[in-house]
Amino acid sequence: MMRAFLALLARDLRLAVRLGGGGGMAVFFFLVVIALLPLGIGPDRELLARVAPGMLWVALLLAALLTLDRLFQADYEDGSLDLLSMGSLPLELVVVAKALGHWLTTGLPLVVVTPLLGVLLNLPGEAYAPLILAMLIGTPALSFLGAIGAALTVGVRRGGLLASLLVLPFYVPVLIFGTGAANAASGGFSGEAGQQSLILLAAVALSSLVLGPLGGAAALRANLR
Repeated sequence: MMRAFLALLARDLRLAVRLGGGGGMAVFFFLVVIALLPLGIGPDRELLARVAPGMLWVALLLAALLTLDRLFQADYEDGSLDLLSMGSLPLELVVVAKALGHWLTTGLPLVVVTPLLGVLLNLPGEAYAPLILAMLIGTPALSFLGAIGAALTVGVRRGGLLASLLVLPFYVPVLIFGTGAANAASGGFSGEAGQQSLILLAAVALSSLVLGPLGGAAALRANLR
């Protein structure tokens, strides 16, 4: 079973590298949004520093939403998803492999480029470490919760927008706690509040690791009948 899981994960990673478009499109969107923000807000460096953590999280969240339809749609259209549902690997583990592949090819690259984009928004130096830590904890939740929306809309043509609308409310706690952890280091909250934000963010992420595979597998079974 573990060999089948790793084979599916490796397949998704290879396809993401060969076909492109997913993680690259998300990173490009992330870059464009952050590059335009100083032009819209103005040259006030103090204002940019105050809004930087929240705007980085909002841009990252929207960039992740762009690629949700790539989780299952291609496999559904070419019949691979039917074969996976009849294989020895439980659908819950199929969802885990898909969500993990999505995070490795989309979420992780977004976290990697965040420090470079933080410079554009005059992000305080002491906020980099908690912001990156919060994103490393929170971005897997975006992929696993997004898997539920992607599975629910797998049979809908151009269902990316619908999937985004379905999962967006569940992304709000990740946004709130992730931004709170970064604001704690830049003077917005006390240190204790920052630690609480990280703990709550970790709780949301751990919950998503359970709810994502279960909800995604149930939705796939309903759509593959």
